[in-house]
Amino acid sequence: MTSATTTYPQLTGEYTIDAAHSRIGFVARHAMVTKVRGAFNEFDGTFTVDGDNPSKSSAKVTIQAHSIDTRNADRDGHIRSNDFLSMDEYPQITFVSTGITQTGDTSFDVTGDLTIKGVAKSITIPLEFEGSAKDPFGNDRVGFEGSTTISRKDYGITWNAALETGGVLVSDKVTLEFEVSAIKSA
Repeated sequence: MTSATTTYPQLTGEYTIDAAHSRIGFVARHAMVTKVRGAFNEFDGTFTVDGDNPSKSSAKVTIQAHSIDTRNADRDGHIRSNDFLSMDEYPQITFVSTGITQTGDTSFDVTGDLTIKGVAKSITIPLEFEGSAKDPFGNDRVGFEGSTTISRKDYGITWNAALETGGVLVSDKVTLEFEVSAIKSA
């Protein structure tokens, strides 16, 4: 673990995720030979940054399950069904932080409860601070990127199909990807 030496007091404040300039995506192995990538097109979130003491920071994100997009309408429909996300019963996926630890000058572990299909599990997302800037509209922006891997079985998502050659159609492990641009509140 790297000793955290850099603080960011100028970043202290409330932020809103700019969904038009952010991505929440995922990657799962398909038929054990390739990967399928997708994203959620509708989400919102806020976070509070304490630049002097990151452990006092917090975050909350809400994803609309119906907005899943893998670039294949039939597959998206199947993922929305009771076999996977049970979107009608559980229309939202949420993440609420429970702790933030600075692990290096620009790296942070964000731990929190990820709730999918009504099941909440603690996960840790390693995030890299990509920088801050004032955009052409006068907004103060920050950027973070990171990923983590979850087991879909942990959330009761167990549907699968056996392959004739052995193995299964959909991997249990799913990598969640985060590319976040957020605007500081005035």
